Amino acid sequence: MLWTPARCNVANSIKKLLPRELPPSLVKRPGNLYEVLSRTSDGGIGKFVHQIRWSTKQIEGSYWLVTRSRFKCEGKHGKAWGLLYWKNKLVSPREQRIRGSLKYTWDEGPSIAKKVQA
Repeated sequence: MLWTPARCNVANSIKKLLPRELPPSLVKRPGNLYEVLSRTSDGGIGKFVHQIRWSTKQIEGSYWLVTRSRFKCEGKHGKAWGLLYWKNKLVSPREQRIRGSLKYTWDEGPSIAKKVQA
């Protein structure tokens, strides 16, 4: 396919219709737990998530494995449940509600210790 002036005009027209800032559910950056989970097609089920502060406190291999989620307000609020792994060890085999979901900043994947610059 070649880009013709007509195709460029259509692309520019579509760009003008879209908002300048994407909604929080489409932006790839750390946020509250529900913003991070709502970006995925399956609601984050089966994903690893961790609190950013765990990495800054040099806590490695700690994360939640999300088993259930329910969203409200375009993915900014809701409820989530999962299994907590602390330093690569399962804390409890029973599913628990994930606490601190709005209070802290979250990201995908297990926590990785960040080097402290002196």
